[in-house]
Amino acid sequence: MAFGRKKRERPVQSPAVCVQTGRAAALPDTALPDGLCGRMYESLREAVPLIDAALFKIIRLTGGFRLTCGNAQRERRLARFLREIPVNGTQYGIEAFLSAYLEQLLVYGTAVGEIVAGRGGVCALYNVPLENVELRRGDSPVEVCVCRRELSGESVPVKRPELILLSVLNPTPGKMTGNSILKGLPFVSGVLMKIYNTIGLNWERVGNVRFAVTYKPQGDEVSRAYARERAEQIAREWSSAMKDTGVVRDFVSVGDVSVRVIGAEGQIPDSEIPVRQMLEQIVAKLGIPPFMLGLTWSSTERMSEQQADVLTSELEAYRRILTPVIERIGNAALTQLGGGRCTAQWEEITLQDEVEHAKARLYHAQAQRLEKENENLTDGGEENGSQIGGDGAGAAETGDPDGRGA
Repeated sequence: MAFGRKKRERPVQSPAVCVQTGRAAALPDTALPDGLCGRMYESLREAVPLIDAALFKIIRLTGGFRLTCGNAQRERRLARFLREIPVNGTQYGIEAFLSAYLEQLLVYGTAVGEIVAGRGGVCALYNVPLENVELRRGDSPVEVCVCRRELSGESVPVKRPELILLSVLNPTPGKMTGNSILKGLPFVSGVLMKIYNTIGLNWERVGNVRFAVTYKPQGDEVSRAYARERAEQIAREWSSAMKDTGVVRDFVSVGDVSVRVIGAEGQIPDSEIPVRQMLEQIVAKLGIPPFMLGLTWSSTERMSEQQADVLTSELEAYRRILTPVIERIGNAALTQLGGGRCTAQWEEITLQDEVEHAKARLYHAQAQRLEKENENLTDGGEENGSQIGGDGAGAAETGDPDGRGA
């Protein structure tokens, strides 16, 4: 009999929560305290209407969706609940909340929302202004603490962080906030606004025609003695003739009088090429095809189709960011409708012409029909060949070379 100690089982250790590659000392403590970039991006939208139009087109083209949970009756109740839920006190429906949420995400790079809970469960949705919140790093580099900024300037962590919706767009590694889609456009937009301002000044100076009336006195003594009086009289008569009284008046003078247009010799610089160069940079950054913004740059139909395909991929990327937010709202609503979990299913993005889609479906159906007919012909040929082979063998056995019986 061998005597020995029993092998003790080692306690199972829980996996580490801390990230090995993160250093707490080098991580930023807070984010979104001032909003200086936000005010700059708002000024860009006001100064360049093309940017504002592109943002709204992206929001509208993102499309709709529906939530599925495996129960038809519960899905109908969920759809009705999300269609009638109050948003920000002035709107209704989850679509209104997501439009403001996506707009905040595109412009500022960070979007914050809240599921407002009441006694009966979810009672409203709220888009949080970024100046009202502050993001802090938690105990781990992968934890973010959302704080509410008080009027006194103090930041207090929210009581129920599970009701906070937070999304970031193209975040920089190590940062808690995302990057705006307008990042990189302030310089280009500044150059564009200088060109527009210069065009306005030139048209104000040259477009509003001004005249130079010159009187040259003759060589006699009388003309030189009364040159000033005659110049004043010519000035009065010219001003009277140029007044907009609804009646065309002529200007008649005596002597050597010349009338020239001020700035007629100076031409306004052509701004089409530099303006297009700046707009190309803006359109490339926003990802919207030029023809959707009224810019007729692409003359070929094939190029427009390729640009629409690129925009479709951009919209799919925005949908992937919004999907977790939608499902969290749906799951929170399902808790008061009987429980369960839901899945967001987006509608198909159709940026191409509906006629082209119909033609594609028609060609696909015709191709399938032709393939089936070819398969039937092939199968029928093989069967006929086997039957013909059997008749020939019988004719050879009977000695009939024509394959016909007596």
